[in-house]
Amino acid sequence: MYRHFQRRLVEHVRSFLKQKHQLELETIVVEQPPSLDLGEFALPFAFELARKLRKAPRKIAEEIVAEMPHLEGFGNFDVAGGGYINVGVDRGAAASMVLSGAPEDAAGEAERILVEHTSINPNKAAHIGHLRNAILGDTFVRLLRAGRRQVAVQNYIDNTGVQVADVVVGFVHLEKKSKAEIAVLIAGDAKFDYYCWDLYARVSQWYAADKANKGARLDTLHAIEQGGNELAEIAEMISTAVLRRHLETMDRLGIEYDFLPRESEILHLHFWAAAFEVLKQKKVLYFEEHGKNKGCWVMTRPGAAEREGDGPDEDAKVIVRSNGTVGYVGKDIAYHLWKFGLLGRDFGYRRFYRYPNGNDVWISAEQGEAEHPHFGGVAATYNVIDARQSEPQETVKEAIRLLGHEEMAARFTHFSYEMVALTPRCAMELGYQVSPEDQQKAHLEVSGRKGFGVKADDLIDKLIAAAQAEVDKRHARDESADEEDADLPSIDAAERQRIATQIAVGALRYFMLKFTRPTVIAFDFREALKFEGETGPYLQYAVARINNIFRKGGTTAEAVLKDAAGKSFGEHLSGEAGTEIWGLWLRAGQTSQVVEQSIATSEPAYIAKHAFQLAQEFSSFYRNHKILREPDAGRKLFLLATAAMVRRELMRVLDVMGIGSPQVM
Repeated sequence: MYRHFQRRLVEHVRSFLKQKHQLELETIVVEQPPSLDLGEFALPFAFELARKLRKAPRKIAEEIVAEMPHLEGFGNFDVAGGGYINVGVDRGAAASMVLSGAPEDAAGEAERILVEHTSINPNKAAHIGHLRNAILGDTFVRLLRAGRRQVAVQNYIDNTGVQVADVVVGFVHLEKKSKAEIAVLIAGDAKFDYYCWDLYARVSQWYAADKANKGARLDTLHAIEQGGNELAEIAEMISTAVLRRHLETMDRLGIEYDFLPRESEILHLHFWAAAFEVLKQKKVLYFEEHGKNKGCWVMTRPGAAEREGDGPDEDAKVIVRSNGTVGYVGKDIAYHLWKFGLLGRDFGYRRFYRYPNGNDVWISAEQGEAEHPHFGGVAATYNVIDARQSEPQETVKEAIRLLGHEEMAARFTHFSYEMVALTPRCAMELGYQVSPEDQQKAHLEVSGRKGFGVKADDLIDKLIAAAQAEVDKRHARDESADEEDADLPSIDAAERQRIATQIAVGALRYFMLKFTRPTVIAFDFREALKFEGETGPYLQYAVARINNIFRKGGTTAEAVLKDAAGKSFGEHLSGEAGTEIWGLWLRAGQTSQVVEQSIATSEPAYIAKHAFQLAQEFSSFYRNHKILREPDAGRKLFLLATAAMVRRELMRVLDVMGIGSPQVM
């Protein structure tokens, strides 16, 4: 509703200024007045016109308001302060629009957008840091789809990199296992990714014990990149098995992908070779013959100051090492040229994994299926990668720009975020030994190499167990049940488990989303699972509380919305009491606006905050109004319609965040 009225207001004002005063404003800023008593919109454009017209802003505002024609659905235009123009809406008409639930005009685009997220090295179990990436990426995908964009979701798999090589080294050099023995282990261990987690930490210790051991890493890495040998086959087995576990882990959180492009195909299908030739031809890369990077193909770093003298640029970014192996950035440049349809090559595609809901995820292959979806050639890409990778991301973007693709470089977005740590309390609850000194810290960093970290599945399991205990306690039939929970329906163990899982997933997802992306998160079980405050369970409980209202009233939210359709509630939305409730309706009507704000700023925290504010305002409404005891039939329908409308909008917003709405809690 809010976006609809705002768009009409802007069009009306722009048309009036052009026709009446021959004034054209490229942007008409719309703000909100400090109080709803002053209206729903505030226009400050008179301040912008003051210099051009050489008049005081208030004088300009008064002249414009005096001549401004009436706009249907709006109230008066009033001058306030030094030159603001406040505008109110017809609350009854606006409420009818909110009540209808009809989708607002969205910014839907025909061009396809690609969101790349998760991108875990397939060498060990996913950890808590990966969850922030995946939840941010999945929520941004949901936001884009809510805004009617066409979105493709990709999960880039670095199956030829150092991390995979290290696990291969562990199996071959530390455990002395053959390819056949590793295959047996994979087939018999449902949590093979956990096995690799421990082995990876042991390999790091092995390297630290003797620097000469790192020679095994370089030899293995080179063999994997070359392909066609036993070490490469072992790497393929390990990375594929771990990747399947990653997909299973993310599916527990409702996170899916369309396509899994792998680095092995970028190499073996000669994506990199094609990109390498173009990069050399366009002189984006050059061969260094001197200095520490002698024998390497390098690229000047983005933003580097112009150098003086003829000596080598010791700070240049190495793209191809002196031994001929290509680094991560080089392969990423090739991948992004494919993303934008600029490479002239394509992957083979085959089905890899089917989700329980029947959706297929495809994977890159050297030889694929004849019939397959089209995944490349997108108009824009958002790469959800942590802030520590800002420099490599800028290098890829700069390479695209230097190749002459300015427009595509402008549509390359590094969707960065900060790390996830643990509170000392959380670390101790997970069984880690935390020194007295570390217990005083705000957070503790996790490290997979050191073996200090939280596996994603362990975290989810622990959250579910804690939520299960709370659900079981709330649904135990005893005399201590409070009035609100006293008539909750009886639910069996399976349903309690399902509800506990929804609560746990909601707690985790909301905790990861409520902080802005540049914020370091210190995860804490107790904080995430609270039923009060800014948490996922608090939002879910708001929906469950509304469900209970209708259960007690012997009706449903859907039936109330049907009964209220076409009715005008303007009389209930005026005056001091009405304005308080109108604030709740207005908040609900701003969902589409906040979705677009979250997309424009690449910041899902805005939709998370919106959900919390909506739940908070409903809680206040619930305390102040005895809905089911209201004696006036017309007003009772209005109050019930308010609850039904908020329930629908809260469920919609929760769905955008990937959070379920339990019927009871």
